[in-house]
Amino acid sequence: MRRRRLLAGALALLAGVGCVNPPAEEPGSGGRPWHHGPDGFRNPPGSPERGGSFADWADFFWRRLGRRVPPPVLPPGHVRPEHEVLAALDHPERPDGLTWLGHAGFLLRLGGRTVLIDPFLSDYASPLPPLGPRRFAPSPVRLDRLPAVDLVLLTHNHYDHLDRPTLEALAERDRPVFVTTLGVSGYVRGLPWRAVHELDWHERAEVLGLEITALPAIHFSKRTLFDRNRSLWCGFRIAHGGRVVQTAGDTALGPVFAELARRYPPPDLLLVPIGAYEPRELMKGSHCTPEEAVAIGTTLGARRLVAMHWGTIVLTDEPPFEPPGRFRAAARAAGLEVDRRALVPAIGETMPLA
Repeated sequence: MRRRRLLAGALALLAGVGCVNPPAEEPGSGGRPWHHGPDGFRNPPGSPERGGSFADWADFFWRRLGRRVPPPVLPPGHVRPEHEVLAALDHPERPDGLTWLGHAGFLLRLGGRTVLIDPFLSDYASPLPPLGPRRFAPSPVRLDRLPAVDLVLLTHNHYDHLDRPTLEALAERDRPVFVTTLGVSGYVRGLPWRAVHELDWHERAEVLGLEITALPAIHFSKRTLFDRNRSLWCGFRIAHGGRVVQTAGDTALGPVFAELARRYPPPDLLLVPIGAYEPRELMKGSHCTPEEAVAIGTTLGARRLVAMHWGTIVLTDEPPFEPPGRFRAAARAAGLEVDRRALVPAIGETMPLA
């Protein structure tokens, strides 16, 4: 039991306990942008801070290590059968589309290119399998049956987003271009990428005919006990031919989204995280609630919202299938037509971009 408590404390440190936002009047280091802090990167001014003491976080992880909880029962249709997924993916001549691979992972077809966003296809999101979060919803398609991938986008270095085994297999098979944010490529150094691009917030790159822009998000980075906020986190804006798909990444709600709305035209499709929000005091500085996800979408003026970051692994305390109901209710309250402007796809479902 003592060993488990020590492990819970170590995992609390690994989660980045104590990561808060410095006072807004501090400048960036060496005249760089404000989010380049003196000891690493930090969230935009005015962002909410992560709450909770070390004891709160240790208790959070202790409860996860100390309980044997059966995996949630999947509702009918939550994961599409692989043959249906492949039927939608096996025709490159079809119009541009977006396929949810579970959690925050998507396969995007845009401008004749196949793009993977935060592909997490492994069984565990953890540095210590079989400890840590395990998938309760299977991947809708085996990695070796995915179509050839041209480009991989990574928003940050957490294990449920930067899935090293998946990236190793993709790099070996397809040699895609890898686009991420500052400091993240070091975690996948040595893989046979065709090219690697690291972007700061608001930096833009033309990659394989697509325009990729890294955008601010309210989150944190940590993958070991020694690298807290040493790499940056972001969302992405992916544009081609007048069409824009945007992912908010992992994020809380803050004033930065009103700033983004002033700076960029509304996206056609916005991927918003709706899970991993309880206990609220612990999660308020890094994950939004379903209601806040809708607020992000309406602030940005997105034409359609797609829910993500739920229904695949248990990361936090809310019931695993609570987020979509709250998301739909918030969308209706905001005047968004559910299933038309506020989408909750099945894992493996392909949605047209038009």
